[in-house]
Amino acid sequence: MTQPKVSLPKQVAQTREQLLTLLREAAPESAQWVEQVRARRRKKPSVVVVGETNRGKSSLVNAMIDTPGLSPVDADVATATYLVFGHAEQWEARACYPGQLAPVPVDIAELVNWVSAAHELPDGELPPRYVEVDGPVPLLEKLVVVDTPGVGGLDSAHGELAIEAAASATALLFVVDASAPFTVGELSFLAGVGDRVETVVFVLSKVDAYRGWRQVLEANQALLAEHAPRFKDATFHPVSSRMFELAGKAPTPEAAAMLKERSGIAELVESLQGLLVGRSAMLGEANTLRALSSALGELKVTLENERRALTTGEAEAEALRARKDELTAERRSSTRGWQVKLRSEVQRARLENAHEVSRQMRDLQSWFRQAIDAADRDQLRGLPAHVDAAMQMVSGKVSESVGGRLNQVADSVLSELFSADELEVIRGQFARAGTSQVVLRAAEKRLPTAEDKLLVFMGVSGGIGAGKMAVIPLAGAIAAPILLVPTIVIGLGAGWWIARTRKHTADKQHMKLWLNDSIADARSTLDQLVSEQLIDAESQLSLALDEALGKRISGIEEQLREVDKALRLDVSERQKRVTVVNKRLTDVVAGRERAERLLAGIRSVRDKN
Repeated sequence: MTQPKVSLPKQVAQTREQLLTLLREAAPESAQWVEQVRARRRKKPSVVVVGETNRGKSSLVNAMIDTPGLSPVDADVATATYLVFGHAEQWEARACYPGQLAPVPVDIAELVNWVSAAHELPDGELPPRYVEVDGPVPLLEKLVVVDTPGVGGLDSAHGELAIEAAASATALLFVVDASAPFTVGELSFLAGVGDRVETVVFVLSKVDAYRGWRQVLEANQALLAEHAPRFKDATFHPVSSRMFELAGKAPTPEAAAMLKERSGIAELVESLQGLLVGRSAMLGEANTLRALSSALGELKVTLENERRALTTGEAEAEALRARKDELTAERRSSTRGWQVKLRSEVQRARLENAHEVSRQMRDLQSWFRQAIDAADRDQLRGLPAHVDAAMQMVSGKVSESVGGRLNQVADSVLSELFSADELEVIRGQFARAGTSQVVLRAAEKRLPTAEDKLLVFMGVSGGIGAGKMAVIPLAGAIAAPILLVPTIVIGLGAGWWIARTRKHTADKQHMKLWLNDSIADARSTLDQLVSEQLIDAESQLSLALDEALGKRISGIEEQLREVDKALRLDVSERQKRVTVVNKRLTDVVAGRERAERLLAGIRSVRDKN
């Protein structure tokens, strides 16, 4: 009789418990760390709502959270500010900044003042990077919903910003309306987002206003098959936010229920919950499996060392003493070859970054000069909001680039200092200690004046919803083949602030001069900030590498003590120990292979969606 096939989630759960049991017996400290990683996994998935201007994104968000008018609908005058909706027992909001500035409480009734360029900010306040809004909404107990700015459309800098936001979320909710098939800009956006966003859900809005919406839906599906084939079989959810809002004014409960059902909102919400909540749990389990794999890798090396101590005895002790002397000399040397290499690699990263900043700013300037030439007076007045979004996007890319280069620097130096087996142990030690990241200091702040053209934030998050959407650092670190994971994120808020501190006209030539000054200031400040952070990174990487040497020397001393104990055992006792170690080593190797196969299975399921 054929055994029923065990589902992937059940396989993951069974394997997780089996491997945790193995770790608890052989390495209790590592087992405790894995359980801590699992306890800190992301609790809620997130969905980012994007779309062209005036497609009904904010109205849709208001309907989804069943709170009419909460997310301001005046999309034409939106800023580069995101709205991040989460759950709380009562309504509350706060304006958030990517650097060290503390969040500022926001009155829900004044929310539009913080996210709309057509309204004045409260006196003395700075424009936020995003605003968190929490309330007693059942959906928000399960999902975090992010409403992105609509100004500029998907073919502007906001399109790139939307991609960056969606890449860190569980899913992207793409909103088009029923007035006409996809535009060229929408198709280009979807073609570009295919490899960068895991899950995309489509919504066809305003179906109550257009009788031919079914023909538009069919045309959209055909266009996706031709221009963005990854989404050719995607499901579209036809909805009417207006009909859902009318349900709140219906004369009877029966009429309200009918309008809500016909609006399609409930079906969309149910579909999102079914699609994302389970998937988010699997992604959390993937982080646990990565932690298990890392811990088992360290245990494998430890068991192999123990087996050598039991079988080769004095020869193993001699090899360990020689390795200890080698690493001690490396640590005490006045020349320290690894420090020279570190300094050289950081300098190379500095030069590469300077070229990258120059290229990004040059491309930005070229794009906006063309936009100015093609703009009318109203479009020119809205330009600063576009510049702000573009600066946020560029600073995020530069931050990611710098972090990636520092990862490469650390990995290169570590690979010269230690063998592969030694790195397995050291990574595990740093991960359990919670010190696997190099955290760079924040840039100094000064209060803005009327002459300031640039407001610079540097902090641990340049994106949206830091508190709600950030993945646990350790869970990400252990998945990479790198021990030290430098984190550098710089946020620039240029256009918004400049627009409020310098009066400019809608004359195209004046706007180009303003643009040149703004980008020059941004480039200069970004260069300076990154240079300062690289200096700090070099210092902290040096200290962390020295600590890694110290940990390895201490580890070798512990191994030598174990060898001495093994040499004092009689032959029969030693053979019993070897049998136990071999059995445990076999279980560890098989367990790690099983964890890696399941991780590959999770990736495969993810890539199909």
